[in-house]
Amino acid sequence: MSSGNNCQPQTFTKPALGEKEAVELVDRVFGLKVSWIRPLPSYDDQNFHVRVSRNKGAAEGADEYVLKITNSEDSQEPDLIEAQTQAMMFLSAEGFPSATPRLTRDGNIMSLESGGAGAGNKRYMVRLLTYLPGKPVAKIATNTQIYYEIGKLAASLDKALSEKFHHPSVKSLHRGQFIWNLANVPLLDQYIYALGQNKYREVVEQVIEQFKGKVIPKLSSFRACINHGDLNDHNILVDANSASLENPQYRVSGILDFGDMSYGYYVFEVAIAIMYMMIESPDPLSVGGHVLAGFESVLPLTEEERAALFLLVSGRFSQSLVIAAHTALLYPENKEYLMITAKTGWKHLMTMFEMGQEAVERTWFETAEAYTDRAPA
Repeated sequence: MSSGNNCQPQTFTKPALGEKEAVELVDRVFGLKVSWIRPLPSYDDQNFHVRVSRNKGAAEGADEYVLKITNSEDSQEPDLIEAQTQAMMFLSAEGFPSATPRLTRDGNIMSLESGGAGAGNKRYMVRLLTYLPGKPVAKIATNTQIYYEIGKLAASLDKALSEKFHHPSVKSLHRGQFIWNLANVPLLDQYIYALGQNKYREVVEQVIEQFKGKVIPKLSSFRACINHGDLNDHNILVDANSASLENPQYRVSGILDFGDMSYGYYVFEVAIAIMYMMIESPDPLSVGGHVLAGFESVLPLTEEERAALFLLVSGRFSQSLVIAAHTALLYPENKEYLMITAKTGWKHLMTMFEMGQEAVERTWFETAEAYTDRAPA
């Protein structure tokens, strides 16, 4: 859900191609005939789900794709998009359910194209990615088993990227002022005006101040890695792999949207996953323990990392809620999608602060420790 390094107004950067233009693009750039197309929701890029017609005698390949048209600001950073796409290809080869790009007619993984309404000659980076099966976590009745699996996925993904992904473009993932990197919670100061004057703003101001005092000085003690950075309830797809309707067992069938990838820390990824899984749960405060247990089955946190978890989760809530409010002011047409997290996010953040760090952490850590003696439920 990135919008460049500095959260620029979407009004000027988000593509607005019509379906007819999108169909023509797939034909001209990728040499494929679209038989069916529909738009997909997106934060600041433009996505279409497309089905293509097979030519007689055509080689085997995917019939369904996502046409991803990157916003005009991020499109100015081809090395960054290259790194994200190469990471997806690497993860797919490593056995993760990640999309892979269909090559252009010229044999490239992406193409810089002009198009869309509005003034100026905007140019957008275009990719055609394999369509992944499954339902977003946001569309299922979640349970402890899928929270554990998502925690495990978060650790496994970052570990594979950090230990084995060595493409030359990886250096572009050092994104110093990137607004969605958890280290940059203090940058929210410049967007907090969007909340107005109320109790929510007071809590976010507390988060920012505590983050500056208690997390920023500790960053050098955390273990560094490459973060996916956005393992939210719409970016993880799942399939039920059991017939039990009362207690379905899920497996992750797709990992979407690598646009927020950056260098960060392992503990950032688990905090981000906890925050977004809380959004979907009827019992949000218990969620963290299940996600943490899954993460620590691959990569146990250090004491310093565990001590920062409450403020990191609170920091991600604050990022999501403040930036959404800021962007919705600039781009009211997309307000419904932008404010998805806000529907329950404010309630969860306020509850965390009412309970206090000690009580919340006790719930998380006791739940996680219970897994050491048993398999996940």
